[in-house]
Amino acid sequence: MLICLSASHKNSSFDVLEKLSVGAGASAESMLERHGPLNGAIIVATCNRFEAYLDLDEPFGVSPIPAIHAAIDAVSESTGVLASTLRETLHLVHGNGVAEHLFAVTSGLESVVVGEGEIAGQVRRSLEQARVNGTTSPELERLFQRASQTSRGVKNRTGIGAAGRSLVRLSLELASSRVTDWASARVLLVGTGRYAGASLAALRDRGSENVRVYSPSGRAEKFATSHNIEAVADADFAREAAQADLIVTCTTADHHVVDAALLGTGRHQLGQAAASADDQPLRLCPIAPSPAPANTVFHQLIIDLGLPRNVDPNVTELAGVALLDLETIRIHAPLEELNATSEARALVTQAARTFTAVTSEQSLAPAVVALRSHVFEILETEIERARGRDENSTQTEAALRHLVGVLLHTPMVRSRELAREGEHDAFLDGLDAVFGLKVERTDAAPPGSESAPSVAVNSGFAGDSS
Repeated sequence: MLICLSASHKNSSFDVLEKLSVGAGASAESMLERHGPLNGAIIVATCNRFEAYLDLDEPFGVSPIPAIHAAIDAVSESTGVLASTLRETLHLVHGNGVAEHLFAVTSGLESVVVGEGEIAGQVRRSLEQARVNGTTSPELERLFQRASQTSRGVKNRTGIGAAGRSLVRLSLELASSRVTDWASARVLLVGTGRYAGASLAALRDRGSENVRVYSPSGRAEKFATSHNIEAVADADFAREAAQADLIVTCTTADHHVVDAALLGTGRHQLGQAAASADDQPLRLCPIAPSPAPANTVFHQLIIDLGLPRNVDPNVTELAGVALLDLETIRIHAPLEELNATSEARALVTQAARTFTAVTSEQSLAPAVVALRSHVFEILETEIERARGRDENSTQTEAALRHLVGVLLHTPMVRSRELAREGEHDAFLDGLDAVFGLKVERTDAAPPGSESAPSVAVNSGFAGDSS
């Protein structure tokens, strides 16, 4: 049985996600040690997402709750997040829903900005790390490899593959009507995650040379060093925000990082600095002015790529400030990029159904092996008997082998058909009735089973009712 425990920007606070992204990667081995029936565990941990994918080797109908508790305890121990908090936060997906969930995640459909491509690489590296740690399993290998294949298919067959990064570039295209000179514009980048890197690359493509970075979580220095730009300290943030011609925010903070009070404080600091410099007027920005009093010198454009919002809408109450947020950007997005989401969902759903069908077929593999072994054992006995009666028994042996192949063809085909229809018991009962072969059923719930939901419920991992 496949199980996924998921925490993301949709159901967890930034503080919890941050702790999970830092410490949970080492919890897979502990999960396997705590619960013997777990065959494998793979952890996907990013700044916006934590997910544990588990392969539970238990007979059909056995509750997954003990395995879930063991996994939660392991994560709690490695991250410091209380187990009670995890039980309230984590979403559970198990059975047939796991494949569709992972395929959607890997394709960027569950990301902060739909369509971002970095998550596919993060999922692939999670599998590679599990291989190094020895915590993967054949079923998890197949699941993650199929997820990567699905992601590539979605990217190649829809417009969703470029939607995430193009959203950054689209915002800058919209900003071009206001930015008169990209090379001289003073830009402040707020955030150091993957979209910060994409934003910086897009800014440089447009000729931006004067870029600084600020990180609410204190990562500015590292980001600035690796990208050869200047970092902004906490003490200088307000002044730099007020002085910037263009602010691009892309953090995962769950609160407003930029608001009217911050810009007001910065403007006051700049005003004091100007007064102390023989009352020199403030620098006019290379941004075309928005509707504002004619004597204002602050012409700023703020692009908010954060979700939840990084910027308080009250910034537009200040003279000379214009705000471009995701809602506005999406209104101007090319229609094919928006339609691509539904197309991608359809591809993911179909890929998940195919994965489930193959899984169902494989679940009858022990029964198929038992049947073939039984038949071939009889075949070899008859061949030996024929050899004992006739030294020149080659033709007889060939005929017997052909006959067995013909006889087994229909049972093999029916095993696949019945497995895909969820009629596993019909095949097993047939083996018992006709050949006297008893094969225990150990597979996960068949397609359509209530015990294999395609959606998750969160919280309440205290008993089987969850």
